[in-house]
Amino acid sequence: MKEIKITSVLQIYDSFDELPEDIQDLMKKSMEIRDKAYAPYSEFLVGAALLLENGEVVLGNNQENACYPSGLCAERTAIYYAGANYPDVAIQKMALTAKSLKYKLVTPTPPCGACRQAIAEYEVKQKTPIEIYFMGETGKVVKSSSLSNLLPLIFDNSYL
Repeated sequence: MKEIKITSVLQIYDSFDELPEDIQDLMKKSMEIRDKAYAPYSEFLVGAALLLENGEVVLGNNQENACYPSGLCAERTAIYYAGANYPDVAIQKMALTAKSLKYKLVTPTPPCGACRQAIAEYEVKQKTPIEIYFMGETGKVVKSSSLSNLLPLIFDNSYL
C-alpha cells in the first residue's frame, strides 16, 4: 500500500476591499445578478460572474424549480451560457457570492460538487486553470487559482 497526501492552496482575503480592483468589479457583478436569482424555496441566492479571455463578462444566478432536481446553480447557468455562446473562448476568472434571505451569510461559500465537476470540465477543455473567488454576502473572500484545489481528483474524459 502507498499513501498519498493531497494539498490544496487557497488565498484568503479578509474583506471585499482587499481584492484587486478588477476582481472587485467582477464580484460586484456577481452580487448584482445574485440579487435577481429565482430561489423561492431555499431563499438562498447565488450569483456568478465569469471573465472570459476576450473581455466579455458572463453572468448567471441560481434558478429553482418546485421539482427540485430541475433547478440549476448559478455557476452552471453561467458556465453553460459561456460554453454555448463563446465555445472557443477561455474562462479566466469566476466570482461567486451567496446570500440567504433567512440569515446573514458571512462564510465564504464554494461551488457545490456538481458545479465543481462542470468547472473541471471547462478547465480540461480549455487546458488552462480558472481562478475562482467566492464569498458569502459579506466577510472573507477565498481565492483558488484552479478548480483542482477544490476538487483535486477530477473525473474527466481521460477515463472514458
